[in-house]
Amino acid sequence: MQSLKDILGSSSGKVSPLAIIIVAFLGIWLLLQPLERNFLDKKAVPRVVTARGDLAQDEQNTIALFKHASPSVVYITTIALRRNIFSLNAVEIPQGTGSGFIWDKKGRVVTNYHVVSDANRIEVTMADHSTWEALLVGAAPDKDLAVLQINAPLHLLRPISVGESVELQVGQKVFAIGNPFGLDQTITSGIISALGRGIKSITGRTIRDMIQTDAAINPGNSGGPLLDSAGRLIGVNTAIFSSSGAYAGIGFAVPVDEVNRVVPQLISNGRLIKPGIGASLADARLVKRLGIEGVLVLGVEPGGPAHQAGIRPTKQYGNEIILGDIITGIENVTVGSYDDIRTELERFSVGDQVTVHIIRDDSPLDISLRLSVLGN
Repeated sequence: MQSLKDILGSSSGKVSPLAIIIVAFLGIWLLLQPLERNFLDKKAVPRVVTARGDLAQDEQNTIALFKHASPSVVYITTIALRRNIFSLNAVEIPQGTGSGFIWDKKGRVVTNYHVVSDANRIEVTMADHSTWEALLVGAAPDKDLAVLQINAPLHLLRPISVGESVELQVGQKVFAIGNPFGLDQTITSGIISALGRGIKSITGRTIRDMIQTDAAINPGNSGGPLLDSAGRLIGVNTAIFSSSGAYAGIGFAVPVDEVNRVVPQLISNGRLIKPGIGASLADARLVKRLGIEGVLVLGVEPGGPAHQAGIRPTKQYGNEIILGDIITGIENVTVGSYDDIRTELERFSVGDQVTVHIIRDDSPLDISLRLSVLGN
């Protein structure tokens, strides 16, 4: 066994490494003893709470808005069928989530089409956390809107308050309620950053007049309501502009005026009844290749509006192709693509009389026709 002299060092005056460690340990221990004795207080009690006073008016407004609107917002879960690779049996797996809101007392729910487009089964969870199976009533893929039906009891059906979007202004305050990342009943706030934006729908068609907002919209918010400061629906949150798929300060919503036009048609017909002119039109690539400014008419449906109005289709005689009329505008609005024409025609209803501006033999011409159902 080592003696204390051996541990601390020899008579030569050299100190061993072990002695240095022991002395350092003892020093730290002795240093901490006074700290422990000086800072511990056996009589410590909770601090007295400082009175806060009333919440600010804008805070009170936000709280009241959320309490009023949140019972109308639902959580949507979509379920898909997949084959088990070993047993070949079909199994149900969760596919995605989104948001929606109660439209009326008959149990109709509005959401985005892309939220439910590939679902084999849809479940709607209400604000009280009860879950109900939903059926698809109708869908408008070009508008990214869909209507579902649930059979929840009447006391759970709180239709959302509907506003208008025609008089929205850049800078006004907005609120988004939804279920981002599966976290139900979440509210975020921001302002309208811009109006009249256009984004591509799931079908590739451009949805025009979109509302742009900086209110935080994340995956799971899709289909939820965008509200004004009065708690009224002014849009349906549809997309976020972000390479990562997460909030990046730019979100988009379908304006409520469009929603209020489309949803009744989906409830009545299961689809959006679109007005048409009864003509097939050239796509953008062909028009560009031909160097045409406008939209070339390829064919007209016999007995359709374009045929009755005398619009000329493109014809081929042997190797010779004679171009038909070129549509350049609808009711004094310039059009340059099929997408433009569809957007302008959707401002009208089946049966409306409209003026179509065309170029025929290098000369401008106005033709009046009555719109029919697209495809008829």
